[in-house]
Amino acid sequence: MELRELLRYLQTEPSNRQVAAMLGLDRRTVGRYREWATAQKLLDRPLPSLEELQALVDTTLREPLPPQNTSSVAGYRETVTRLRAEGVEIAAIRERLKEQGFQGSYQAVYRFVKALETPTPEVVVRVETAPGEEGQVDFGYAGRLIDPASGQPRKAWVFVLTLSWSRHQYAELVWDQSIATWIQCHRHALEFFGGVPQRLVIDNLKAGVVKASFDDPLVQMSYRECAEHYGFLIAPCRVRTPEHKGKVEQGGVHYVKRNFLGGREPQPLPQANAALRHWCLTTAGQRVHGTTKIAPLTRFQDVEKARLRPLPETPYDVAVWKVATVGRDGYITFDNAYYSVPCAWVGQRVNVRGGSDSVRIYDLEHHLLTTHTRASQPGTRTTKLEHLPPEKVAGVLLDRPACQAAAQEIGTATAQVVQHLLDDPAIDRLRPVISLLHLRETYGDTRLEAACARALHFGEYRYGIIKRILHQRQDQEALPAPVRTPVTAQTFVRTAADLLGHLFGGAVWN
Repeated sequence: MELRELLRYLQTEPSNRQVAAMLGLDRRTVGRYREWATAQKLLDRPLPSLEELQALVDTTLREPLPPQNTSSVAGYRETVTRLRAEGVEIAAIRERLKEQGFQGSYQAVYRFVKALETPTPEVVVRVETAPGEEGQVDFGYAGRLIDPASGQPRKAWVFVLTLSWSRHQYAELVWDQSIATWIQCHRHALEFFGGVPQRLVIDNLKAGVVKASFDDPLVQMSYRECAEHYGFLIAPCRVRTPEHKGKVEQGGVHYVKRNFLGGREPQPLPQANAALRHWCLTTAGQRVHGTTKIAPLTRFQDVEKARLRPLPETPYDVAVWKVATVGRDGYITFDNAYYSVPCAWVGQRVNVRGGSDSVRIYDLEHHLLTTHTRASQPGTRTTKLEHLPPEKVAGVLLDRPACQAAAQEIGTATAQVVQHLLDDPAIDRLRPVISLLHLRETYGDTRLEAACARALHFGEYRYGIIKRILHQRQDQEALPAPVRTPVTAQTFVRTAADLLGHLFGGAVWN
């Protein structure tokens, strides 16, 4: 009951009983106020302003304070305060006070401590933002939806981005909370709004912030690239302070679950997302908001949309970053495929950025080490020969056709030696052939061809023989002329009669 209203009734009605009946007050209360108003001469003149009347009440209508009971613990205030600051329990405090002569009860100490520690309500400052200045992101569990691939219920999550000024929002249901999904949802939300706010306030989830720290957040590299591409600032919340993004905390995941998903039968994800997008533009977008008193979609279309920054010409190419260790074979593993790294980095950790078309490998200070075309299938091994140790290159590069082609480049004799070795029907001679061709790097093609020609001259094809010829510089000597042994006619010592005379009756030759 307002005091001015009571005084107006007292000015017109002489009976306290009637005033009490009309206002629902106790008759004795009305009597006390009449006595006070009469003493202040308020019933026979126009009532003063509200401020003057309140000042008059404060100075003349105060009830006498009731007598105050003094706590038996009051004399030990300093001791109690010190012990509580040290974390001592109330029962232990009572025991310490008893040692100083205190004879009161545990309840007396308990009441005194609670009076000392009466919590002071924390003052919350409401922060309002300008149109286009801020968006708030929420990401949480949404229940189960139907997986179209299996037809079975599956856990789903919902992503919500709410513009702080208009309260207009975008929501999307997804199957996981991976980095790729997180960034893809941002892309869809900004395209839905047709622009970009200056900053986005996010929770400290792993997809966005690797290590939760308000002062120096280690932002996921993929998310950092996305922010730089679209031109918004990332503003992570303090740990365990959801009120820092209160506009989306109640109007985000909770609102979608209560209003859109509440009471619905599980449905396939694509159909659910189509219905959710329609709901954002109708039910959520056209409701009268409890704080702004205006429909969010109206505030967005009339004011905030024009204040958003324009979208870039091309959408962000979703990239995934990870830290990998270079294996002993000189490769890192990314998305079940293998990519070579300069051999000097074996055993060290590197940063890997996987885009849709390429894989870029950096050191931990983000100096680029190499770039590969992204493998199209798992298990693919992508190699750059310059990454391998020089002495290992030949073994990787040369197969049988390559060896034959290299030998043809050197010369005919080399090609014949190589072909002879490769034609061995029982032993694989590929490694000796590779070693043989490797001699061109030391001695040159001309000397290797001469050494092979010399080996052919003597009918030798072994790698060791050809290497010895080069080492001893025998390839630089002229080939010896072929040795031709004269053939002389041989005559029998016996005559034909001696050999065949027995056929004609002669003696038999012995």
